[in-house]
Amino acid sequence: MSRTASGYLVEALEKAGVRRVYGVVGDSLNGFTDALRRRKSIDWIHMRHEEAAAFAAGAEAHLTGSLAVCAGSCGPGNLHLINGLFDCQRNGVPVLAIAAHIPSSEIGIDYFQSTHPENLFRDCSHYVELVSNPKQLPQILKRAMRVAIAKRGVAVVVLPGDVALMKIDDDVPEWIAPTAPVLRPSEADIGHLADFLNKASRVTLFCGAGCAGAHAGVIELARKLKAPIVHAFRGKEFVEYDNPYDVGMTGLVGFASGYVAMKNCGALLMLGTDFPYRAFYPEHAKIAQVDMRPEALGNRCSLHLGLLGNVKDTLDAVLPSIKEKTDSSHLSDALIDYQRTRRDLDALAESGPDGDIIHPQYVTRVISEVAADDAIFTCDVGTPIIWTARYLKVNGRRRIIGSFNHGSMANAMLQAIGAQATYPERQVISMSGDGGFSMMMGDFITLTQMGLPVKVIVLNNGTLGFVEMEMKANGFLDTGCDLKNPDFALMAEAMGVRGIRVEKPRELKGAIEAALAHKGPVLVDVMSARQELAMPPRTTLDQAYHFGMYMMKAVLDGRATQLIDLAKVNLSR
Repeated sequence: MSRTASGYLVEALEKAGVRRVYGVVGDSLNGFTDALRRRKSIDWIHMRHEEAAAFAAGAEAHLTGSLAVCAGSCGPGNLHLINGLFDCQRNGVPVLAIAAHIPSSEIGIDYFQSTHPENLFRDCSHYVELVSNPKQLPQILKRAMRVAIAKRGVAVVVLPGDVALMKIDDDVPEWIAPTAPVLRPSEADIGHLADFLNKASRVTLFCGAGCAGAHAGVIELARKLKAPIVHAFRGKEFVEYDNPYDVGMTGLVGFASGYVAMKNCGALLMLGTDFPYRAFYPEHAKIAQVDMRPEALGNRCSLHLGLLGNVKDTLDAVLPSIKEKTDSSHLSDALIDYQRTRRDLDALAESGPDGDIIHPQYVTRVISEVAADDAIFTCDVGTPIIWTARYLKVNGRRRIIGSFNHGSMANAMLQAIGAQATYPERQVISMSGDGGFSMMMGDFITLTQMGLPVKVIVLNNGTLGFVEMEMKANGFLDTGCDLKNPDFALMAEAMGVRGIRVEKPRELKGAIEAALAHKGPVLVDVMSARQELAMPPRTTLDQAYHFGMYMMKAVLDGRATQLIDLAKVNLSR
């Protein structure tokens, strides 16, 4: 049966189970988007920016584990995909990008909008290939999709606009997607791991995103070892709930108790995490690591034992050989420390009903309390990540998406678009910072255009808050952080979205409840405290010195009122 290459592409994606393509139309994409229009089996999610399209596709892939697709037209169009695709690649989610290209006859001679996508996308993908002849499309497309799924990352098919309109006689075969293999270490290595854990004292488990699906095994291992469980941010949604051994996070946005439980251990078992911050690892403990990626083993610290395997499969194999320990002193100390830390953190998540200051911790706590049990949360990089990490409660059904490895600003609302398009009946809440929201504000219009009832909560503190804190902690005067924001609620109303502005603590809970009850999209503009300090788990003398230098410079620079505001927000509670 003869069809265009574009028609073949759409039918192949349909057979692979693809239900949506996120993108922005353009001339070199015309063949593809017209084939989508004619076949009517795949929805075109009309975005306002290709970067947003890639983030949205990444959110769909994150939630479903299945292949998601985004597309960009030639030159600047597909270039805009790159930041979002880097995030997908580093988050390990299967995404296929269709990068339309200039006419094949014009490649290599500086044609209008000319780039070389097959080179540009190489650093953010497992596979990228140019289709220069329609006969290549079947094999390139099949390989791209299988690589994206099996390697859990990005694959890019570069398709010139003229090639997309050429005829192809190949039939579209039935699609067989690769399924996740059982991957565990050899019997000998399982024995080495059991021996390592049985001989160790004061064991701490450190869990990351690789613990997805392994909740029961992680809890049982902790029970046998009398081991506290510390998690990285991406491990939060998989291990924090229904967990009597949880002692919190570690890292820059973590808890003091998580930091101490790792620093005081005699043996550390890392499960599915490539946690990047070397300063938070124990100096003297023996460390074992289980991960599916060989490049992650020993990547951040010296290992006593490194095993290549899926966390669930590995734990299933090793648990029968683990001897139950009787000494629970390390676990008891860690749990007591966690209870103290948790109590101190919870005390900060209050904003007096008669007060004038809305603390961001309180905002996240209220959202956590009133949101649905199966809500999907996205959080912007910066201070929203801190409050989400510390105050948003998970339960095994809630999901959290963020730019946790790539660390891109402006991710939350874009990922919320993909989440809501994938699950139209679920509650999707974007925990946005004012800097992140305004950076990619154009796609706010997508919520009305595509009928997506996303709830956008904007922490409006008038600054790039995390950057400002970094500057102060290192002794610099904060420069270039101020944000002159509009009334975001009025702006939302002008765009056909319900807008709610919150200026007092007593208004907050009612506003959040009203937003979540509304059938369509809502923006809640929360005027939150600017000078809220978010202390890391460990505060060093060097940090204290540099913060003192900032305070001295602020006085000399005529910013004494900022220091007074800092004291009011943080010391009067």
